[in-house]
Amino acid sequence: MHYEVDVNGRLLHVNVHRIDGQFLVSVDGREWTIDAARVDAHTLSLILGVSSREVTIAADPVSDQIAVGIGAVPLSVTLNGRRRWGRKDDGGSGRGPQQLVAPMPGKVVRILAKTGEAVQRRQPLVVVEAMKMENELRASRDGVVTELLVQEGQSVDAGTLLLVVTPE
Repeated sequence: MHYEVDVNGRLLHVNVHRIDGQFLVSVDGREWTIDAARVDAHTLSLILGVSSREVTIAADPVSDQIAVGIGAVPLSVTLNGRRRWGRKDDGGSGRGPQQLVAPMPGKVVRILAKTGEAVQRRQPLVVVEAMKMENELRASRDGVVTELLVQEGQSVDAGTLLLVVTPE
């Protein structure tokens, strides 16, 4: 799976592949094998070679920002921050479609909007269950649902495009 990740204003190209229960992660050409274990709903324990790090993750589906802490070091992260139309931030500006993606692997448990339906900023659109927790994904702006690419009960990977909201 390929991601464009904006970390504190720096764009990184990240590839992640699962191999034998671990992850092979390539960041701008440098590779690491990572063993990851979930500690709680917002904390991962990552082992990179001989070093271990605790990583906390708190997502804000409205702003597309993810607060990441590596130990005591806070980072501001946007996953897939550069859209194909070249904008860095969709957040309510009214330009370009919002591509709503799954923040993590899980199962679509509810779809709260239909193709052609007008939606408002912060309106819940899709609920994805991951790790026995439901994540309500919301519109970042007013618009119309122009594409619905999943159905209830469907399993999705992190980064899977769920639906598209186009500004009116």
